[in-house]
Amino acid sequence: MKPVCSPEDMFADIMEAGLIPFFANHIPGYSIEDLTPRDHWFDGDELGPWDWKIFAVQSGRVAYGKFLLGGKAAFASEECYRHLMNWRRNAVSAPVKKCKVKKGGNKAKAVEEEGMAGCIMDFVRKNGSCSTADVRRLLGIRKAAADNLVARLQHRTLLVIGDFERVYRGADLHYSGWQRATFCRPEDLFGNPSDAPVPGPFAAFESFASDVAEAEETGGPGDCTPQESYSFLVSRIRSLAPSATDSDIARILA
Repeated sequence: MKPVCSPEDMFADIMEAGLIPFFANHIPGYSIEDLTPRDHWFDGDELGPWDWKIFAVQSGRVAYGKFLLGGKAAFASEECYRHLMNWRRNAVSAPVKKCKVKKGGNKAKAVEEEGMAGCIMDFVRKNGSCSTADVRRLLGIRKAAADNLVARLQHRTLLVIGDFERVYRGADLHYSGWQRATFCRPEDLFGNPSDAPVPGPFAAFESFASDVAEAEETGGPGDCTPQESYSFLVSRIRSLAPSATDSDIARILA
C-alpha cells in the first residue's frame, strides 16, 4: 500500500487492504492514520482523511463504521465486510428482538435496549436510512444514548454509514470538518448479493423485524461457515501485518 496523500490513494489502500482501521492501534502500520503523512493528517486547514472518507463512502464500494476493535472506526471492501457480517451475525451477535414500545405519550418509549435496536432497524428498513436525530425523535432519548445505540448496531454489522453531509457554519459558511452521518443497512449499501461483483456470505433480510432471528441462524447464501469467514479475515490481516499475533488480530476483530 502507498502513502495516503489524496482521496484516490485512500480509496485504493482500503480496497487493497480489504479491512483496515481508521486510526492507529496496537498493530504498527495497520491503519489509515499510519499510512498518512503527518502534513496530511488533520493539519490546520488540511482535513485529509477525515474529509476524504466521504469519497470512499459515496463510492458505494466501501463499508465505513464502528465495527473493529470493539467499536472503533474502520473501512472494509465489500468482500471483507460480507465475511465480517457472516461471522458477526451468525457466530457472535444475538438476534435483535422485534420493536416493543409502551403505549401512550407522544414519543415511543422502548421497553429495553434490544427493543430500541429493533425500533431503529424497523425505521431504517421502512425509510432507507436514519440519522442520530431520527433515533432521538423515534425513541425520545438523548444524543449520547442514541449515539451509543447506533454504534452498537454498527459493531453488530447491522448498520453502516451510508452517507455524509458536510456542515458549513458561520457568516462565511466555513467548512471545518463538521459532518452529519446517515446510516443504512449493509444490504442497502451493497445491494442484493446475487448482483454483487464479488461472491461471499451475506445474510439478506427482506423484513428485519420479522425475519432477523431466522436469518441469523443460517450461514447466508454464501458457502462459507462463520468460522471460515473469520479465518478468511485473519489471513487477510496477517498478509498486511505479518508480525501480528493471533491475539493481536483477535483484538482487531473484537
